[in-house]
Amino acid sequence: MLAGLWAWSAADAQTATYTNPVFGYDSPDPTVQRDREGNFWCYATNCQTRVSKDLVHWTDVKDVFTTPTWNGNGFNVWAADVNYIDGRYVMYYALAQWDNLTETGIGVAVGDTPDKFTDVGRMFRSKEIGVTNSIDACYVEEGEKKYLVWGSFHGIYLAELTKDGMAVKDYSRKTRIAGNAFEGSMVHKRGDYYYLFASVGTCCEGGKSTYRTVVGRSRQLAGPYTDRRGGRMLDNHYTTVIKGNSRWAGPGHNSEIITDDNGDDWIMYHCYDAKNNFHGRLLMLDKVTWDEAGWPVVNDGFPSEEPVPAPVFRQE
Repeated sequence: MLAGLWAWSAADAQTATYTNPVFGYDSPDPTVQRDREGNFWCYATNCQTRVSKDLVHWTDVKDVFTTPTWNGNGFNVWAADVNYIDGRYVMYYALAQWDNLTETGIGVAVGDTPDKFTDVGRMFRSKEIGVTNSIDACYVEEGEKKYLVWGSFHGIYLAELTKDGMAVKDYSRKTRIAGNAFEGSMVHKRGDYYYLFASVGTCCEGGKSTYRTVVGRSRQLAGPYTDRRGGRMLDNHYTTVIKGNSRWAGPGHNSEIITDDNGDDWIMYHCYDAKNNFHGRLLMLDKVTWDEAGWPVVNDGFPSEEPVPAPVFRQE
């Protein structure tokens, strides 16, 4: 499937360090999925797709998904979330238009391989499910049940999906799990806690972007999620994980947590870079550690700038 996509060398496989950004071109709203062969696939807004063996070296892949037409002209694919579910790859995507808060909605597509998806169609529009600006889908499993988390600056919501994951089970049975400060949500289970990662601030204003990555946690998937001090995300409280500085602007909309072969956790996200005049939201990679209280920590709270040890993925 991947023959000819890139020239992979022994030197690449033994990369000791890397330097951000790991992909120096526009890669907004990244999600990352590992395929059955051990390759990593990064899907970004506007159907941009890249593949890697180590999260550091990325190669473009074309024609993975065609923009659906169920919302008519002028709508684009934003912030897809891809997962391997019941023997196939499933993409939950937003078909969105800037400032259109009612027709924008969530769709679903499937693929036997991670490099080609066929649209199944609309799951719901914002006005149909009663959640304004329904974008930024995140798939979650709990036991034998499947769930979707989604929303943007009008509340983050959780709803159970049907057994096949293709539809919301009951539009009337959705749970608000965070307030109107958040978008780009991602749920990660670690130990006794569910961690709700999200982004706050402005995403798309170049060097003036105030986007940052934040988190809260809960012992239950449906919440309540709280910050370090016990403030509820429902009341727009949060703990900041990554924020900008003089070099980096708007670090946010993070991917799933990826664990390497040494057991270290990694997170990918987008960010503007002063070194290229804040042109494009670039693909970033940083290690996640966990403090004694079980909270995620990334560096000193800012994206890494100097060369740092790379993830370890042993090639067979």
